[in-house]
Amino acid sequence: MDDNRLKKMEEDAIREISSAKTGEELESVRIKYMGRKGLFTDFMRSMKEIPEDKRAATGAMANKLKSKLSSLFDSKSRALRPSQAVSSASIDVTMPGSRDIRLGHKHPITKTIDRINEIFIGLGFRVAEGPEIETEYYNFEALNIPLEHPSRDVFDTFYIKGSTLLRSQTSTVQIRVMEKEKPPLQVIAPGRVFRPDAVDASHSFMFHQVEGFMVDKNIRFTDLKGTLTLFARQMFGEKAEIRFRPHFFPFTEPSAEVDVSCIMCHGKGCRVCSYKGWLEILGAGMINPKVFEAVGYNPEIWTGYAFGMGVERIAMLKYGINDIRLFFENDLRFLTQF
Repeated sequence: MDDNRLKKMEEDAIREISSAKTGEELESVRIKYMGRKGLFTDFMRSMKEIPEDKRAATGAMANKLKSKLSSLFDSKSRALRPSQAVSSASIDVTMPGSRDIRLGHKHPITKTIDRINEIFIGLGFRVAEGPEIETEYYNFEALNIPLEHPSRDVFDTFYIKGSTLLRSQTSTVQIRVMEKEKPPLQVIAPGRVFRPDAVDASHSFMFHQVEGFMVDKNIRFTDLKGTLTLFARQMFGEKAEIRFRPHFFPFTEPSAEVDVSCIMCHGKGCRVCSYKGWLEILGAGMINPKVFEAVGYNPEIWTGYAFGMGVERIAMLKYGINDIRLFFENDLRFLTQF
């Protein structure tokens, strides 16, 4: 019965391939028989219903038919193509091509993330990733930002449905890693984040962030300062210096904003740094004990630090770019400079 079905399919397909007058008609015939929902595909899916003693012979016939039909489709397709023949006198094959072939290269944001990863991997960190679509628990609650917390408005983001949302920081990866693994840990987590910011020269509703954290026994604030100082000098040059200003983050305590000495004027003061000599690059601090409690770590045993930096901010400082929107406009006049 299955042999007859294959024979009938072969006869019909050959007849319809021969009757096709255009490439569009031939493509319709190909989809009818060989497409994902085509007759041949449907037959192959029904092979499991064939008695086991006949399955091998039927499968061999089916494979033979598939090869035959594929060959017929290819031959007919070539026959329907318009002739490409040209007179040898009508073209000079020794002339250079009229189209300039351009090789692509990495986007400046990708290059910046790669460089950040390279620096921290050299310091013993490893890279981890997490989902961009998160729950309120990972985005807020496990990071010590309960519903009634006043700082939650700053981190609020785009909700999808119910408590599902687009993450507003890659700190969510910190929670996911610590839930699954025990200390000691040294991890960085690059990725996209989303916040309902009005788009202007320094803000975007979507941007990139790198979260980093270290957990072990007897980790101190001086360890954080040393790590970030080394990062700043490798990213911006050996003369770069950093300073810490007291700040508040719910997931770190104590917390600080971190500035780097202006790479344009080396701290003397210029238009880029508003004549302050310093440029803000990231936030950091010692991991709050409540974050440890949320992931089952004993804060009496374990300590750690965490930091988060905006990749676009780093790229703008490193390359002297004054408008964040340039990264996302896909203007080749801009992108080919990097």
